[in-house]
Parts: sequence; structure tokens; C-alpha cells
Amino acid sequence: MTLRDIALLNLRRRKAKAAFVMAGLVIGVATVVGLVSLTGALVGDVQHKLEEFGANILIVPKTENLALSYGGLSLGGVSYEVEEIREEDLAKISTIKNARNIGALGPTVLGTVVSGGTRVVLAGLDLEVASMLKPWWQVTGELPAENGVLLGSGAARVLGLGVGDRFDANGWDFRVSGVLEPTGSQDDQIVFTHLTSAQFALGKEGKISLVEVAAHCGDCPVEEMVIQLSEVLPGTSVMAIQQVVKGRMETISHFQSFGVGVSAVVLVVGGLVVLVTMMGSVRERTSEIGIFRAIGFRKSHVARIVLLEAGIVSAVAGLVGYGAGLGGTNLLLPLFTGGDAHAGSHAAMDHAMGAVFDPVLAAAALGLSVALGLLASAYPALLATRMDPNEALRAL
Repeated sequence: MTLRDIALLNLRRRKAKAAFVMAGLVIGVATVVGLVSLTGALVGDVQHKLEEFGANILIVPKTENLALSYGGLSLGGVSYEVEEIREEDLAKISTIKNARNIGALGPTVLGTVVSGGTRVVLAGLDLEVASMLKPWWQVTGELPAENGVLLGSGAARVLGLGVGDRFDANGWDFRVSGVLEPTGSQDDQIVFTHLTSAQFALGKEGKISLVEVAAHCGDCPVEEMVIQLSEVLPGTSVMAIQQVVKGRMETISHFQSFGVGVSAVVLVVGGLVVLVTMMGSVRERTSEIGIFRAIGFRKSHVARIVLLEAGIVSAVAGLVGYGAGLGGTNLLLPLFTGGDAHAGSHAAMDHAMGAVFDPVLAAAALGLSVALGLLASAYPALLATRMDPNEALRAL
């Protein structure tokens, strides 16, 4: 009979204690797996929702006296008479090291036009990325085609125009395709159209007044991207919208810190459960250990029996705990995401689902459970080896 057979037979004889040890480890492993999976899913969901804030990097022409207030980003006022960015230079942005982190790029040309005797700001932009850069927009009507414009709510009120009306801009004839709902930002006072159309109407072909960048930076520093953009566009001033960036990073950090802290506490409690239970089991088996020693078992053999028992129970607990943690994540995730996690993109849905089989996490859960079980059983195993076989036999 091998040491493994002895360990298995003892587990069968003492099912209650084995189940108690397993329960402690299952709770610990399931909590860790659940928190890791839940935290990962929440980080993805929060990151997706925070991206809805729109642009977090702004590129403007470099000047000695520049202040900006545009798109709800309060950085002062801007003089549009400065030398503007050449549209052809924007291709250099794709060459930066973190180009893959750029989710949307919104070149914008700005200028004033006269319509019906009223001077208004005309903004030309890439309306295909407007939903990413300005997700707060709500439009009555539709986004304009090349010969159409989108009026801010304030501009529509001052000009007295609505959907379907004619809008004249420096002799260029446009049609109002839609009107923005009030945003509480400078967008309410601006008339929007396609970038190319605005460039022709303003006489600024190939010119860009500013560029809005939505950088997906859960895994990269925005400050690093600012440096990279400044290097490829030396004639510009690149600024990070720090409130948005810091809010993203701090929120993600809080989620991760919470998961690590709770996991550590639960693991310590699980380890103590294993330690106390195994010590009780060793004391109950005083006579049995004495017989083993009397028939020739070495101290190392006795220790290996105790550790084998702990290892077998820990391995089973790791597998069960991984499954329980995964199931718990599926149950709890809708409560944390408000049930709207599936409304976003496929990538967001994948993050929100969270509880899918991860072989790396499964292996880590199994290894963690076995390591914790063996570590907590080390002292009981040592205690078993120190028993005097003569005293143990007298207890019979």
C-alpha cells in the first residue's frame, strides 16, 4: 500500500473533516476567482462607459497666446486667425508608438460666416466619428449630408431656422438636416457641417483648426501619447483633458485595489480554516501515527501522508472554487452594471459577460488552492512528525 493509498483511505474515513477543509478552500478560491472575474468585467464596462466622455486629447495650432473653449471643454477662448494645421500632416498621427490606442480622430475646421445678416461660427468636422467624440449629442432630424448643416439649439433659435430650411453661408447654399438638443456647451451656438464643405465655404481648403482625439488608454499613459503627438506635429500644441483621464485611471485603480484587498482577507481566513482543521485531524490520529512509526514509517513518510491529504483536497477545492467563482460572477455582474452592459459594442459585451472560461485563471486558481492548502498544512504535518511513537502507542 502506497502513501497515496493511505491518504485516500483516510479521506474516505473522515469525510466530514475533508469536506470542512474543502469548504474553506472553495470559499476562498471562489471569492478570489469571482472578484478577479468581476473586477475585470467591471473594468471593461467602466472603461467603455468612460469612453463616452468623448475626446480626451486636443491638438491645436501652436501660438504665443492661445486659449480655447470649444465642445464643452473649458480652456478659454480661441483666436481663429492663427496659422492652422495642414490636413496632410494628420497622417503622421498613425505613426506614433501608441497609435493603436486612438479610438477616434476628429479634425475640425472653424470660421465665421454670415447667414441672414447674423455672424455665426461654422464648424466642419468628420461626422462619421461624431458619435464617438460627441456621444452626448441628440439630434432632431438627422446628421447632414455634404450639402447639409446641423444647427446647435442656440444657433437655430437665433437664426429662426428648423429642419428642412435653407441656410446660406457666405454664398454657399446648405439645407438644415437636423437641430441639436441643448447640450449646455458651446455646441449650442455653432453650425456644423462636413469638413470638406466647411473648408470650401470658409476658404480654408486643406486647413484644420483643431483635432479632437479619443484615446482608449486603459493600458497606456495619456501623457505619453501627448509627447508622441507633439513630436510628430511640432507646429501644434497637444493637451490632455486631465479631468477625464484621471477619472478613468482612478476608477479602474479603485476596482482593482478593492478586489486585491478582499481576496487577501478571504484567503487568510480560508488558510486558517485549513490549519485548524488539519491540526485537529492530526491530534485525533495520535495512535494511528504511532502505529505507522512503530512499523517502520519515517517522519518524512508521516509528513507526506498529511500533505498528500491536504494536496488532494486542495486540488479538488481549486476546481470547484473556480467553477463557483465563475458562476457567482455571472449572477452578480448584472447588479453591478445596472443590467445595461449588453447594450454597447461587442467588445463591451465581452467584457461585461466576464465569466467565460479562462485557462490561465483556472490554472492560477488550482495552483493557489494547492499552495494555500499545503502551506496551511505544513505546521500540522510538522506536528505529526514530532510525536513520540511510544507515547502514541500508550494512548491505545
